[in-house]
Amino acid sequence: MNKYIAELTGTFALVFCGTGAIVIDQQSGGAVTNVGIAITFGFIVMAMIYALGDISGAHMNPAVTIAFSIAKRFPLQQVLPYIASQLAGAILASVSLRFLFPGNDTLGATLPAGSAMQSFVLELLLSFFLMLVIINVATGSKEQGMFAGLAIGSTVLLEAMFAGPVCGASMNPARSISPAIVSGHLEQLWIYIVAPIAGAAFAIPLFNLLHHDTELSKQSK
Repeated sequence: MNKYIAELTGTFALVFCGTGAIVIDQQSGGAVTNVGIAITFGFIVMAMIYALGDISGAHMNPAVTIAFSIAKRFPLQQVLPYIASQLAGAILASVSLRFLFPGNDTLGATLPAGSAMQSFVLELLLSFFLMLVIINVATGSKEQGMFAGLAIGSTVLLEAMFAGPVCGASMNPARSISPAIVSGHLEQLWIYIVAPIAGAAFAIPLFNLLHHDTELSKQSK
């Protein structure tokens, strides 16, 4: 149960601070800026990994949980409870933002600035890169260690900084589902569910390929 509470708390913090930065940027006429929004997302991910990584792994992302399960680094029976906890935390965050900013229309929902295919490909690639970093710095499915939070948070920051204005740089179904549901902007939501899950899953075969010789060497010892 501690793991599920940690996932709920971490995802709440991620969505509240990240999409909150988007909402406040809109409310303040651009005071936060795209760079500020990207930094907020990167820093809150990093902070929650350091705070909660040793409890639940601080996945805070259904795509990450599913990818760890595919890699056989996470128990299959815990996938649905983890995802339910992440979605609950994300929705609570969006409801809180709705209460604080009732006049905001989208609550930080991810919406393509260009074509749907453009955003789909971007989200798939961004999620692929993010998961490749995560699985290389994580211990098992635990995002721990001195540099894990820095590496993962920096990747989120970097990808949000350059791709955010085009596709929203979600890389996280929970982050997109919650503001979409609470604000009622469900258009193109499928992109931000399918692409991150597919992109994160595609990172696992490459990771296995790159580390194939290392695993054989371990088994031979």
